[in-house]
Amino acid sequence: MRARLRQDQDRLHLVLMLVLTFSTGIVDAVGYLGLDRVFTANMTGNVVILGMALTGADDLPVVGPVVALVGFVLGAMLAGLLLRGAPKGWHRRVTALLGLVGVLLVGALLPVVVGGEEAPEWALLITTGVLGLAMGLQAGAARHIATADVTTVVITSTLAGLAFDSWLGRRVGQKWVRRLLAVVLIALGALAGAALLQVHLAVGIAVAAVITLVVAAFGQVGAPARERAEALEGAR
Repeated sequence: MRARLRQDQDRLHLVLMLVLTFSTGIVDAVGYLGLDRVFTANMTGNVVILGMALTGADDLPVVGPVVALVGFVLGAMLAGLLLRGAPKGWHRRVTALLGLVGVLLVGALLPVVVGGEEAPEWALLITTGVLGLAMGLQAGAARHIATADVTTVVITSTLAGLAFDSWLGRRVGQKWVRRLLAVVLIALGALAGAALLQVHLAVGIAVAAVITLVVAAFGQVGAPARERAEALEGAR
């Protein structure tokens, strides 16, 4: 199995990033529906909500989107710092980074679990901030891996490229399968997240945490021998 995973790094990375895209859909659905209309991965949505909220429109939240934005930016900055100097593609630091994302997602469960069915606002804001931090880290890791058209957190540009380069558009060759899968998977993730929210807010976050940790494990198992050797050396 390990040999098979190592044979085609590009395909492995594509599959793993698509799986994280599905996970992102879960996290954003849980955030929007369970954390007072806040996106914890899609920052475009947060900026738009915040802009409308500042006019007092429809009692939209202000604090939640700000907390998510700050958390996301800090996460992306931290990812850049941790991956500074690392070669492009999968690296042991990417594994560690995604492992940290999984741990943060588990940590995000605690405030809402402790708060019970009617978690106080402070608990929800802590969860929002931690989820934003985790998604910023994930976005940074995905940017470093640099799988074309799959950022795991944004599909607007992917959808635009899919339509622009289509047979009815510019009519040029494109990697339409991965683009279409990215759009479909984030939608399916949102569907799953909304369904899991019917059980409990924590369930969707827990599922996303498990998915992220599995992705980190598969990425490391499929890493080239040089990367595995570096990881072992670093652990000594």
